Amino acid sequence: MGSLRTRIRISAPRWLLLSWLLLWAGTASSVRAQAGGETNTVAPSDSASNGGLEKPSAPDGFFRRLGKAYGEDSIGTTDDPADVPRRGYPAPVSSPPFPFSDWPYGGSPVIGAADTSGGPLMAAIYAGEHGKSWENSRVKIYGWFNGGFNLSTSDKHYGNAPASYYIQPNSVQLDQAAVYIERAPDTVQSDHFDWGFRLTQLYGLDYRFTTAKGYFSQQLLTNNNKYGYDPVMAYVDLYWGQIAGGMNIRIGRYISLPDIEAQLAPDNYTYSHSILYTFDAYTQTGINVTTKLNNHWLVQVGLSAGNDVAPWVGEPNAKPTLNICVGYTWRAGLDNLYLCDNSTNSGNYAYNNLQAYYATWYHKFNGSWHTDTESWYMWEKNVPNVNNPAAAPLLITGANGAICDSEFEVTCYAPEWAVVNYLVKQFSPKSYLTIRNEYMNDLRGQRTGFKTQYSEHMIGYGYWIGTTILIRPELRFEHSYDAPAYNGGTKKSQLVFASDIIFHF
Repeated sequence: MGSLRTRIRISAPRWLLLSWLLLWAGTASSVRAQAGGETNTVAPSDSASNGGLEKPSAPDGFFRRLGKAYGEDSIGTTDDPADVPRRGYPAPVSSPPFPFSDWPYGGSPVIGAADTSGGPLMAAIYAGEHGKSWENSRVKIYGWFNGGFNLSTSDKHYGNAPASYYIQPNSVQLDQAAVYIERAPDTVQSDHFDWGFRLTQLYGLDYRFTTAKGYFSQQLLTNNNKYGYDPVMAYVDLYWGQIAGGMNIRIGRYISLPDIEAQLAPDNYTYSHSILYTFDAYTQTGINVTTKLNNHWLVQVGLSAGNDVAPWVGEPNAKPTLNICVGYTWRAGLDNLYLCDNSTNSGNYAYNNLQAYYATWYHKFNGSWHTDTESWYMWEKNVPNVNNPAAAPLLITGANGAICDSEFEVTCYAPEWAVVNYLVKQFSPKSYLTIRNEYMNDLRGQRTGFKTQYSEHMIGYGYWIGTTILIRPELRFEHSYDAPAYNGGTKKSQLVFASDIIFHF
């Protein structure tokens, strides 16, 4: 969303660290109890007074069940992926350690794959008095805390931008605290109708990169708050297993369809985001129909109000916007090509009214190496020229103008294009290496605020503790070629070491 996404500084609150310590204490207690062979039995005198029989064990309280769930997770008592039902090709990669097991596409659950979402919180609820009712309803509540730090060669306020989301140099920050309430449709079955929904609540620094105009957007666009709240996703899924290989209709606010990366922290290989991802569309509100024709072909057609705008915002920002995507999978799931016309309408300048076309290729080399490559071309027309005072009244709050070729132009066509590649190595079920290289050309400076080419190179590592804690250190170098775009427009190069931690519940 341009320069408005680069104005915040935040420190990680102490309660976050305290929460981690309290949960770890519960986990350690549970693990020690299991290792020491503790059982919940009565004292001998009580047993004797009951005719030599033990009294029934009292049910565990919620927090004890939660501690046990973390303890069992930390020692690896998880389900075997081979036991999870599935229809179609085998999953090409495993999650964990990776953020997904199937090559990702948006606007729908993965058709043919079982729902494996959840975490220790749901394990504790299922083990309680009403656990069976919760399990039968298939409604789940889960989420995470995500915080991190960075050390940068930049030092000005918000000087890391356009690197994201850690825009403040040399700081510690709470990126996001997220809660999901959801019911996933059963897409493994192929003979009846099913339904689902998702409500996602996000709070933290990262709301600056998820905000859509009309969804509490005054926090950013009017007040420029440090912390913010965003209901990132709110949709229903209607699934018909008997149509073709499965058809899902999603209605509501959902994540924009293409992209290797996503706004939610666990859905990414790395802590930081590519420049390519930072400046494309994030969410749409509308309806999207996804149909799996067979194991090879997937087609998607949708209609929304546009990129990062609510339908009730109205013209010129909200307008009927078409999306069409096609996916083709081959080599028994090891290769996937995903082509998307993500947003097409009049193309006139408005709030994030990108006309965006994507191509993404996923490829698995062998048991431990795979690669993901994404490219896009985006544009808006009739964008106000920031170097012409006559164009100033045409600027829209939250939407950058363009640096046109001539200062006499009032408006101009503003395109940009980019390509990013991830090369990923799995070391174990709990660890992996990521190498990211990318190039972006902001031809009129309309996305980043600087008319320049960019390159970025990053190496990162991911390590899981159980399936609830992920640590992701990384080292990143980037360069802007035609104008100094870093450190508040004073440097052409930037080096950043950063790391985050994701704590699931």
